[in-house]
Amino acid sequence: MTALLRLPLPAVLAALVGLSGCDMLGIESASAISARKEAEGRAIGGACRHAGRAIEDCYTMNRKADKPAVFAGWREMNDYMRENKIDAVPPQAAGGSARPGDAGARRDEAAARPGEAGAASAPR
Repeated sequence: MTALLRLPLPAVLAALVGLSGCDMLGIESASAISARKEAEGRAIGGACRHAGRAIEDCYTMNRKADKPAVFAGWREMNDYMRENKIDAVPPQAAGGSARPGDAGARRDEAAARPGEAGAASAPR
């Protein structure tokens, strides 16, 4: 009878040890998810500030992002840019309508800058 009572204890311990590695199964814990969302929000805010966008525009363009994290990233980038006298870099795609691989948008951009070498000629 004592042998039967000892059998479940090792099985329970083995199950607990096996379940302690749930992160290896791809199951994210709540703290890992919140840390990832925080990091994404800070990155979005920093990128918006570097692009010279207002914080309100950043919120509008990234509705699903965590607003406090976006603001923290925006503010950190703002402080960094002021300390190091870095100017904002405007986005290359106007209004997000031009895709990076869109040849027509590149031709229109080149035509808008006629003084540069290699500017595209007028459409035929």
